[in-house]
Amino acid sequence: MSKNHQSVAQVMLFYSFNMKTSAILTSKFVLLLAVGCTVIFASVSNVSANRIPLPQSISLAIGDQHELGRAIPPVPEGDADITQYVNFMIGLSLGGSGQVIIGPHTIVVSRSMNDFGPLPSPATLAQRGTGTTVPLGTQGTFTYLFAHYGGPGGGTGEVWYVGDLSGSISIPGTAFGHDLSGWALFTAPNGGVPDGGVTAMLLGMALGVLGVVRRFGGGRGRNCH
Repeated sequence: MSKNHQSVAQVMLFYSFNMKTSAILTSKFVLLLAVGCTVIFASVSNVSANRIPLPQSISLAIGDQHELGRAIPPVPEGDADITQYVNFMIGLSLGGSGQVIIGPHTIVVSRSMNDFGPLPSPATLAQRGTGTTVPLGTQGTFTYLFAHYGGPGGGTGEVWYVGDLSGSISIPGTAFGHDLSGWALFTAPNGGVPDGGVTAMLLGMALGVLGVVRRFGGGRGRNCH
């Protein structure tokens, strides 16, 4: 065999080895990423499937650690009115207060000192009911709970943050010298998306895998020419 033929053979052998090595490395890298994604998916699914709801007997109390604030008196008490009270309360600083004026009515809205971090807003009325049992469902379905103690002419509105609670909970049947007249549940944007950050991370990993595959695939194609 001539020297030229030997040189050509060596070059072809080098490229062939390089292509095989790149293919093996790429396959292993993609396999590792796939395994990583699978493990994370399994972990997230396990956490979601095994999220333990709070006991059925859990009870909220006036002034407890879930209290967001109060509205005095919560009159008028139409859907739009109580929604305004809750959203005004969300915008207050810790321990702050202010007035909501609706027609001839002046409602004093105050915020508790409980710090829940950034509060989801705006609140949107989702459900009204009566009785001391409030069905929250799964965690994050509802964010705020408003309860009116007193008749149509006055009383006090108590508001709790319930975005971290689940199941059926109980609220006091009497408070502030009045019986419970009714309650309302509110939702809010991003009030309960527990796995949103993990989902975004998994999406990023998936896009990264596609990018790596395309890059290595393109590189092998160029080496073949």
